[in-house]
Amino acid sequence: MTTLVIAEHDNASIKGATLNTVTAAVACGGDVHVLVAGHNAAAAAQAAAQIAGVAKVIHADAAGLAHGLAENVAAQVLAIASHYSHILFPATAGGKNVAPRVAAKLDVAQISDITKVVSADTFERPIYAGNAIATVQSADSVKVITVRTTGFDAAAATGGSAAVETAAATADNGKSSFIGSEIAKSDRPELTAAKIIVSGGRALGSAEKFNEVITPLADKLGAAIGASRAAVDAGYAPNDLQVGQTGKIVAPQLYIAAGISGAIQHLAGMKDSKVIVAINKDPEAPIFSVADYGLEADLFTAVPELIKAL
Repeated sequence: MTTLVIAEHDNASIKGATLNTVTAAVACGGDVHVLVAGHNAAAAAQAAAQIAGVAKVIHADAAGLAHGLAENVAAQVLAIASHYSHILFPATAGGKNVAPRVAAKLDVAQISDITKVVSADTFERPIYAGNAIATVQSADSVKVITVRTTGFDAAAATGGSAAVETAAATADNGKSSFIGSEIAKSDRPELTAAKIIVSGGRALGSAEKFNEVITPLADKLGAAIGASRAAVDAGYAPNDLQVGQTGKIVAPQLYIAAGISGAIQHLAGMKDSKVIVAINKDPEAPIFSVADYGLEADLFTAVPELIKAL
């Protein structure tokens, strides 16, 4: 029994979600192999070889794999899939794009968003926005799985000494092509990888107030900025800052929720945070039910005072 992890990388380094997925793969039992499919990605393959718990790295290199196009990456996975009992992807935008294609081609049921490995064929995954946990058992010969990275600790990025094996790259199937990308530059930590997150909600009232109140606190703490769906829908914050079931799933060391009521959709995205601090003037706000520390106060008064105290 051998498990394959599909690495997320930028052709130079391994992204953090891969480390959490390796931890899940180790729990499945047997050896763990990592596929690094990219272009000029030797550095990423070497980084993958250093991950603790990895027995072998498979490096497939071709121009068609440079940007992680789902059709080409899925074909690369399928080319080696017959050697594996489990194929694991991080439950990120990239993983969710490729995994269903692999599962469909293998004619197996995808097991999505697992948060625990019970045994080699049994897994736990959240349903109903995390209010219930389903235990899923699969009889498929190959388990195609996406891993909710917040459910697993990250494997050590160093300490491993896996062999790197070169695999023949599959041909570009030509069904899609990379045109370009517009990536926002920021000195802040990436939201899903940040250790501290400061999030604002609808109570902030406007984009101007959102920036005026939330940004100085995030700057003081070196934190990433998040937002509730209500704040994003109202135009207070850009869509890529949304935390929640239809946004990003986060589990930082510290999560500060200012002016967020705590709708079930938002709680599903952040309730696994290690320490949750809620600031809200409504004592009945559901956010207080998951908060470790709750401050019943007007955020326009409390947050500036907190900044001064820091």
